[in-house]
Amino acid sequence: MKILVLALSGIGDALLFTPALKLLRKELPHSTIDILVMIKSAGEIYEKNPDTSSVIYFDFIKEGFISSLKFILSLRKKYDASISVYPSNRKEYNIINFLAGAKKRAGIKYLRSDNRNLGFLNNIRVKENDSAHNVQTNIKLVEKLLNKDFAEEPSLEFPLSKANESFSAEYLKSITISEADLVIGFHPGCATLKNHIKRRWEPEKFAALAKLLIENEKAKILLFGGQDEEGLKENIFTKINSPGVFIVKAKSLPDSAAVMKRCNLFITNDSSLMHVASALQLNVIAIIGPTNTNFIHPWKTEHKIATLSLECSPCFFYSPKPLKCYRDDVLYKCIKELTVEMVYNAVVENLRG
Repeated sequence: MKILVLALSGIGDALLFTPALKLLRKELPHSTIDILVMIKSAGEIYEKNPDTSSVIYFDFIKEGFISSLKFILSLRKKYDASISVYPSNRKEYNIINFLAGAKKRAGIKYLRSDNRNLGFLNNIRVKENDSAHNVQTNIKLVEKLLNKDFAEEPSLEFPLSKANESFSAEYLKSITISEADLVIGFHPGCATLKNHIKRRWEPEKFAALAKLLIENEKAKILLFGGQDEEGLKENIFTKINSPGVFIVKAKSLPDSAAVMKRCNLFITNDSSLMHVASALQLNVIAIIGPTNTNFIHPWKTEHKIATLSLECSPCFFYSPKPLKCYRDDVLYKCIKELTVEMVYNAVVENLRG
């Protein structure tokens, strides 16, 4: 059997499919399972994964309509089945899955905007469940494709190479991090498309939290994030103004993940690095505002969620609509009124627990 997995939506979404991929490979040990990605860092999630046959990278946005159509049509008749990773509630993804031409096309039946986004182009469907984690929903897709129920729910998989580990060792040595140090990682960023930048806790609060941790816990702070978040990290670094904080600069996501492994605790917005931290089995403090925590809470790792649990939350679900706050008192109150003290208390509880 030849299977194409479409992991087009993002890094975190790609990572959250890896438990389902493990079960798929376990059931079909001799099958071809190729992963199609649109973001290079998403491909890096799978490059060392033993359950993957090959990773195919194609930037549909950069390549444009004609080149993209030719590429998709080149996939026709090559695969017996295809799986559109959850979440991927966009008509473009469903069209790609359809045109790739697999006889069996697995995809979620979304509770919102499903018909508008041509979800019916998939012919093996699982109904979306707002109470389920994304990992569980992806496993349901594989179960439906194989007509088999699985008793296990594996952990996330993000294998790292010896070269990644060597980079981490050299970097940590260069900033004089010792085995005795309490090292806390921050990820102050997240995706910005569809107004998701509003999910971010304010940089000033990250800086204030870092100062408390450096002063009270003697912690060393590592600031993580992608190349597009360099300005954000520099902003926070300047506000902290302490020799105990460092900006991590890595050439790849696996290199960055290898440095993350040294962290005793990882404090993050709802982001792809939150899921990378889960894959690395780190202790995680997840700062979550408008997102459904059932969908995306750190998977199978020690964690605490810092959230206000407002009556209007969650207000973000999987559809093409941009994130929008409908409150008439404080816009994005779920993030704006989540205080430094609240997150600091969650950190201390984790460290003391």
